[in-house]
Amino acid sequence: MLQHYLPSVVTATPEADIVVADNGSTDGSVAWLQEAMPQVRLVLLDKNYGFAEGYNRALAQLEGYEAFVLLNSDVEPAEGWLAPLVEQLEHNDDVAVVVPKILDDKERTKFEYAGAAGGFIDLLGYPFCRGRILNRVEEDCGQYDNACDVMWGSGAAFCCRAEVFEELGGFAAEFFAHQEEIDFSWRVWLSGRRVVVEPRSKVYHLGGATLSSDSPFKTMLNHRNNLAMLYRCAPTAQRLLVAVVRPALDAVAALDYLVQGKPKSARAVWQAWRDFLRWHGRLSAERKAIRANVKREAPIYHGSIVLRYILGRKSF
Repeated sequence: MLQHYLPSVVTATPEADIVVADNGSTDGSVAWLQEAMPQVRLVLLDKNYGFAEGYNRALAQLEGYEAFVLLNSDVEPAEGWLAPLVEQLEHNDDVAVVVPKILDDKERTKFEYAGAAGGFIDLLGYPFCRGRILNRVEEDCGQYDNACDVMWGSGAAFCCRAEVFEELGGFAAEFFAHQEEIDFSWRVWLSGRRVVVEPRSKVYHLGGATLSSDSPFKTMLNHRNNLAMLYRCAPTAQRLLVAVVRPALDAVAALDYLVQGKPKSARAVWQAWRDFLRWHGRLSAERKAIRANVKREAPIYHGSIVLRYILGRKSF
C-alpha cells in the first residue's frame, strides 16, 4: 500500500509535512520508507495499537500544527485536494472537522463505501452516506458537490483541528478500529462545533485493505463499537430506543450470517454484545462525561435507513 499510494500523496501535497505512523509493522515497511522516502517523517510505535489508539499516540508526538489530516495508506489524493479543506477551517471558526469527497479507486466514477460524500446515522445507529445507502453505492454525477454539514466524516481522509482533537481526547482507544471516527464526530457536534464535507477536495480510496468485508473480526468491531458509541453519545430517548430494538435486529443479523454459511460472522455478533455488556460500567462513566455539557445535538436521521431501503429508496 505504501509503495503504491505514498508517492501520490507526496506529489499531490507539496505544501504539507507528511508523516507516516508505523503501528508496529513487521513487513519491511519501515526499511522501505527509510530507503525510498527519506523526506517523509516516520513515527515508530512499539506495537499494533489499532487505528484509534495508534493515531492518538502518533499525533501526540506532533507539536506545533494547527490541523491534522489523517489519511489511510490506501488513498490517492487528487491534485489540489488539500487547499479546500484548509480553507474551510480558515473561514469557519466553528468547523472542527472537514472531509473530502471519497471515490472508489477501482471504479473512479463511483463513490467509495467508507465515506462517499459525507456520513450520517439513523435513529438505530446504522451509518450511511451521501452516495451510499447500506451496500448500494451511487455513481458520482456531481449530485453531492455542495459543501454541507454532515454527521460524520470517514477516517480514511479526515481533517481535524489539532486543538479539538486534543481537547476531546482523540479517538476512543478501546474501539481499536472501526466507527471511532463516527464517535469522534458525534462528540465534535456535542461540543458545539461542526463537521463538514468539502467536495472540491477529492481522494480515491481502495478500501478494505486492512480487513475485508467478510472478516468476522471486522463484523465484531463494527457491531461492538456501534453499540458502545450509541451508549456513550446518544440522547436518552434514542439510547432507550436502541436498547429495545437493536437486540432483535442484531439477532436477525446473526441468523442471516448462519443462513449464508458464515458461522464465524454469526459468532462475531454475539461476541460484540458480550464485550459491550462487559464494558457497561466504563461506558456509563464515559457517557456521563460526554453528555455533561452538550452544546448541540448531532444531525441524525430520525427514521430507519434499513426500512427506507426495504421500501425502495436506495439513494441518498
